[in-house]
Amino acid sequence: MRSGVVVASAVRELIEPTVRGLGYELVDVQRAAHGLLRVTVDTTPAAGGIGLDDCERISRQLTHLMAVEQIDYERLEVCSPGLDRPLTGPRDFTRFAGSPVQLQLKEPLQGRRRFQGKLLGLDGQAGSERVRLAVDPAGGAQTSPGRGRKSVAGTTEEQQATIELPLAAIEKARLVPQFDFRGGSRAARGNGEAASDRTGGKAGSGVV
Repeated sequence: MRSGVVVASAVRELIEPTVRGLGYELVDVQRAAHGLLRVTVDTTPAAGGIGLDDCERISRQLTHLMAVEQIDYERLEVCSPGLDRPLTGPRDFTRFAGSPVQLQLKEPLQGRRRFQGKLLGLDGQAGSERVRLAVDPAGGAQTSPGRGRKSVAGTTEEQQATIELPLAAIEKARLVPQFDFRGGSRAARGNGEAASDRTGGKAGSGVV
């Protein structure tokens, strides 16, 4: 791990204890083009939204850590998850129960790979968890802040079908942003600001 290209999963294992020790949650780690290492972080459920100062603090710690571990990268970007926050583990599927989500499977299920609906939660034992999702009869429409008992656009709770998908079969999942045009987003997470600094010839940046 001290030389050459380190895959994102290995980098995640390395940096997650540091991020957690600072009081944050590590959401995702990606290696992008031109040597960019993108680290997505979030606050814990009990804390408020993540800010620019938080990203800068994490960036400084990770820049030092990866210099010690000799991790090969050109630029480090620490950012908030945004409105369409990715769900990357069992904890996320429990934490965001009740939220609208989009899911993509690794392989088609009954001819479909993409599903959208209201996340109902996670069942099952570790290693065999199943994600419960409420969708309309057509398989999942845009979720929006409705009135009364509507929770999927144009579909009442009584009309929805509940499906279960193996967590291990999900390739990627994200929250669906909900907007209240009378007051902006219902789930604003981050303000779009960014800051960066350079240390030892490699860039570290904080992006919210």
